[in-house]
Order: sequence, then C-alpha cells, then structure tokens
Amino acid sequence: MKKLLFLSSMLLGVLGVFAQEKPASPPANVSETVGGTVVTINYSQPALKGRTIGNEVAPFDQVWRTGANEATTFEVSKDVKVNGKALAAGKYGFFTIPGKAEWVLIFNKTWKQWGAYEYKDADDVLRLKVKPVKAATASERMTFVIGKDGKVQLLWGDVAVPFEVK
Repeated sequence: MKKLLFLSSMLLGVLGVFAQEKPASPPANVSETVGGTVVTINYSQPALKGRTIGNEVAPFDQVWRTGANEATTFEVSKDVKVNGKALAAGKYGFFTIPGKAEWVLIFNKTWKQWGAYEYKDADDVLRLKVKPVKAATASERMTFVIGKDGKVQLLWGDVAVPFEVK
C-alpha cells in the first residue's frame, strides 16, 4: 500500500510539472476595430533566446511564417487598403520575407497550414515591401500591435516592421 501511494504521488508530481510547463512559442492574437473594420492577427510568439533575426531565426531573404507553429493569420471583416493596396475582406496566411533594408509582407489565400512548408507564391493575394525601423523598446517575444488608427507593427528584438490598414 505504501509503495502504491508513493508511486501515485510521484506520478502526480511528474504530471504537475508537465502541466505547468509553458509552450516555447505561446499563441497570441490581437484585434482592433479600424474605421468599422475588424482587423485580427493570430500568431505564435517565438522568443529570441539570444538568437539574431535574419540569421538563426527568421532568415533574411526567405519566406517565413511570421511567428511559430501554424502560419500566422491576418483577417479583415471588410475590404481594406494595406499601405494603399486593396485587400478584400477575408482570412489570409500572413508570411514575410525578412531583409535588412526591407521586408516583404505577403497575404496568401492559404491560411490553414503549418509553418511555411506548403507555402505557394501562386496563392499570394497581395505583396508589399516595407522598411523596418528601430523599435522604441526591444521585445524578447515577437508581438503584433494594431492601433485604432490602423497602424500595425510587428515588433521583435529591436526591429519594428510597420504597415497601415485603412
């Protein structure tokens, strides 16, 4: 009986440790109503963990899922303009091609996929080039921010990748 009680308590202790473990790249979402349009971004937040953007993580000049785990999604409830270019209401896979001087933002009609392994540029609905800027404050975890004015930023490390939804 003592042996059974001991094994039971050990098993519960081990399960408790695993249950409290946080995912390496936790899920996150941000949503804002911009001029009557709901803009929502669902993503997972990778951490830098001492790695460098463009090198060990989010390699420059390669399509990236813009987060971790499943591809990031970008959804708008009405037709919008992103940096002045038309984007129809709907849900999109949001990919990027990071670069030192510019990032390419990609809105792709295939939003339900793991990572960018099945990404096809033939499914791109919109591509935009934007200039990254130095972030006001560094962030360990990749984060999206949407302002009520439609200004969106991808923030990670000391990098901010801004674009505008109207």
